[in-house]
Amino acid sequence: MSIDESREFIPVRIAILSVSDTRTLDEDRSGQTLVDRLTQAGHELADRKMLRDERAEIANQLRAWCEDDGVDVILTTGGTGLTGRDVTVEAHRDVYEKEIDAFGTVFTHVSMAKIGTSAVQSRATGGVANGTYLFALPGSTGACKDAWDEILVKQLDYRHRPCNFVEILPRLDEHQRRK
Repeated sequence: MSIDESREFIPVRIAILSVSDTRTLDEDRSGQTLVDRLTQAGHELADRKMLRDERAEIANQLRAWCEDDGVDVILTTGGTGLTGRDVTVEAHRDVYEKEIDAFGTVFTHVSMAKIGTSAVQSRATGGVANGTYLFALPGSTGACKDAWDEILVKQLDYRHRPCNFVEILPRLDEHQRRK
């Protein structure tokens, strides 16, 4: 588990969607944390939006970005908890072609080291749709830092060994291509 310096870094284009009924984009510390980290890592911010906790609106935005050739990865923050208004996970699953089951498991493992059994309340998830990676992260700034610093910064780096998300990105939608 290391960086292979013989490989060239390949930046990916990442869209950030923050989900909140109460915050504005200007007050969105978690989304800004993700923007800061992805740009510091050398990736490109493809787009950034804020939506209310409305399942259909979230799913529609995810689908629109999945159709956009200028977006490789979508990170959402917020709406992954257990309350009635937390519908981001359901919106993600409305869009997924395949779920990355281990993402939630690894995120829980990382969270356990930081917040103990409170990690059980997160429903962080990841998946793939139309050749695009999607990850639903909790709304807390700490959780966004943990997801980026412990998982995504590595998996979104083409140089990361033994494997990473970037090297298989061109093959995510191979089933949709005519042979």
